[in-house]
Amino acid sequence: MAHEHDHHSIVPLKMNTAFVVGIVLNFVFVLVEVTAGLINHSLSLLSDAGHNLADVGTLALSLFAYRLLKIKSNDQFTYGYRKTSILVALFNAVVLLISIGIITFEAIQRLFHPRPVSGLNIAIIAGIGIVINFTTAIMFFRGKDDDLNVKSAYIHLMADALVSLAIVIGGIGMYYLQWFWIDPLLSIVVVLVILFTTWHLLKDSLRLSLDAVPENISVADVKSAAIKINGVEDLHHIHIWALSTTENALTAHLVLSPGVTIHEEQKIKHDLKHLLEHKNIHHVTLETEREDDNCEAEVCMVTPE
Repeated sequence: MAHEHDHHSIVPLKMNTAFVVGIVLNFVFVLVEVTAGLINHSLSLLSDAGHNLADVGTLALSLFAYRLLKIKSNDQFTYGYRKTSILVALFNAVVLLISIGIITFEAIQRLFHPRPVSGLNIAIIAGIGIVINFTTAIMFFRGKDDDLNVKSAYIHLMADALVSLAIVIGGIGMYYLQWFWIDPLLSIVVVLVILFTTWHLLKDSLRLSLDAVPENISVADVKSAAIKINGVEDLHHIHIWALSTTENALTAHLVLSPGVTIHEEQKIKHDLKHLLEHKNIHHVTLETEREDDNCEAEVCMVTPE
């Protein structure tokens, strides 16, 4: 019987608390920013509030997608609803791009027609944002390298903390120098930060939506590692794609050396499974071939569902 290994743990199950806390804290802060932005006529605060509200939506959709990961597969959805986590990441990127257009339009208008704002109040509110965003981002630090949505949440929250820092500096500048054009200029800075972080999210999520090979996996590396296993002649017809933002799958033809016994074949498959787990590939289907006989190819699931 093949020995099971637990090299891969589903990150979303451990991230539920982080997402819930992040959603609550950031939504409360959005309300604070909107209120302060309207009272102080600050576009930078309102722009940042819109950005943070988009992040709240991102966190909520990601949490929803992770809950769907728990739903078991059925006859209609044989892989369950894992793909929803990728679709959510893509949707989040599109929403953020739309928010960029809205903020940019308003910022350009304000840049030519600046309004007096309370720089001190803006700096205080943004200072609170630094604490909230940085604290929330740290909660996602451990899982950021294992899941696209967790990575997205971490990057966006850290970017939000940096944006809040810029707004603090700008608020202090407006308070002492009365340079009110700084407010719409900071909004443009917010736009540039969103654009930078969103581009990577859009690119990654679009690749995975098209079933491209995940960025951290190399087909050539997988093939090279497989043929180093004693008894393996070749690995071809290799297809690797993402089932979700945390799980990857592979199908391939495994060519065995002449004379390999059934027992040796099982060991080869076990060793290959172990190897692929270390390469972040969790669901593997192999069609075995032998060059020394005319036996029919065997289809074998290496990992249980």
